[in-house]
Amino acid sequence: MQSNIKQADRSKIAGEHSETTGSTDMLDQKTPLLDWNEAGPSSVGAHKLTDGQYEELAASIDAIAEWIRVLGAKMPTGLSAYSKESMADDQAEWCDVDTMVKQLSGDALTVVKQLRIFVEIAEEADDIFAADLLTARIGALEKASWMLSAHLSSSN
Repeated sequence: MQSNIKQADRSKIAGEHSETTGSTDMLDQKTPLLDWNEAGPSSVGAHKLTDGQYEELAASIDAIAEWIRVLGAKMPTGLSAYSKESMADDQAEWCDVDTMVKQLSGDALTVVKQLRIFVEIAEEADDIFAADLLTARIGALEKASWMLSAHLSSSN
């Protein structure tokens, strides 16, 4: 790759992106669980909310993975690698829908904290594309957290 980004910085950024991919994948796996387990008057709203969120999450995983490859690194393989690198916790057992919503909202904000640190790393390395990509992820996750919280408020 022809770039002004130093090789050491590329490796560091690719490693940070791997963690971001792990966290995003965990959210992508957990989000439809809310849709699939919601029942009652708010189930249609939950379905519409989560459909949009996990479609956006899947697209963002692809964009992050492609940038890792552009930087010259390889993507981690296996779900255990993603789970290990994720800042979001796995959904170990079934819980009620309100708890799922709270967990997803909190997980999104946990990943936002991770991304804010990563944006600084990307900016220091002059990887403006990564910084922009991650800043967009921050906005999407903060919006998702807010929408989940709003759904929780409306279903009570």
